[in-house]
Amino acid sequence: MDFDHIQFYVDDAQRCRDWFTQVLGFQPLGSTTTESDQIELVHSGQIVCVLCSPLATQGSKSAVTCYLQHHPPGVCDLAFRVKDVKKALQQAEQRGATILQPLIIEQQDKGELRWGKVKGWGTLTHTLVERCGQTTFLPISLISATPPLLYQTHAPEGTSVTPLGFTQIDHAVLNVSENQLQTAVNWYQTVFGFQTQRYFDIQTHRSGLRSKVLVHPQGRVKFPINEPTSVNSQIQEFLDHNHGSGIQHIALETVNIVDTITQLRARGLSLLDIPPSYYSPLREKFESRFPHLDWLAIEQQNILVDIEGGAESGILLQTFTQPIFKQPTFFWEIIERRQQAQGFGQRNFLALFEAIEREQQKRGVFL
Repeated sequence: MDFDHIQFYVDDAQRCRDWFTQVLGFQPLGSTTTESDQIELVHSGQIVCVLCSPLATQGSKSAVTCYLQHHPPGVCDLAFRVKDVKKALQQAEQRGATILQPLIIEQQDKGELRWGKVKGWGTLTHTLVERCGQTTFLPISLISATPPLLYQTHAPEGTSVTPLGFTQIDHAVLNVSENQLQTAVNWYQTVFGFQTQRYFDIQTHRSGLRSKVLVHPQGRVKFPINEPTSVNSQIQEFLDHNHGSGIQHIALETVNIVDTITQLRARGLSLLDIPPSYYSPLREKFESRFPHLDWLAIEQQNILVDIEGGAESGILLQTFTQPIFKQPTFFWEIIERRQQAQGFGQRNFLALFEAIEREQQKRGVFL
């Protein structure tokens, strides 16, 4: 199982497309309208985002409108690519999942697209996709396109990266309500066959969370699930503003995080600030052992560093954007893994939490 695409419901798909291309350096992949919605596709490497907004004249008929009446803009569907979608849908239904769209098989000129949709946690859905040969990215059968369909074929494996260097989705993070963590974990393990890889319990003097990292044994999907452990937790703030559970952030993998962040800042993207006090002990401990790291640039760009062990161990470099919509809900993580680093920056959790808490303080969360 791998990530296939991310679908967002937003107020204005074209404006959102422009932000993705001008700020994140994504490239347009396609554009069309349905009876009720405007749809824009953008991609970077193997990362594909589907941006949907209601047409002004048909807003009341749109599923996007219904969603936005109850939630701020955000991720509505996290789509997984599977080897056998028919089997995956049958197993999901047998294991208690609600099938929102039974299997559809669509023959196309150069390939075959098979897909269905499963209800996920809360309002989240999961489209399951199987691609054989060359296919349009989204099913033609879903779209009564006017003007005619403009979708290109799905970006193939090994697609060259954009100038910003985003290559693939590293992981996606789901926030659930207090005391719902284990129930949600059990559901994803039962329905999709995920396995628990790690467990975190992070507390500061102001807030905290618990998290379990799920991975799929047959693919690259990593799927942490968080729950709050305090009323001031960043997770609880997300739940309050999102009006329920949802995808809090998605990590975009890059081949050179220093260059990527430098360019993102030049394009006006706001990122979390990390205080100089984080870097002094870090450099004192690791700089002589890892002189190949550009420590000055890492500090200048506010990048967090997690070194997993000895000189040959993995190195995780990561940073986080500010929320990309008006509400403090969805944000991006930018991540680079060196020497096959496998962690999630657990040594950075305290610094990250404190950085997020400083932003919460500016919003008046802490009185």
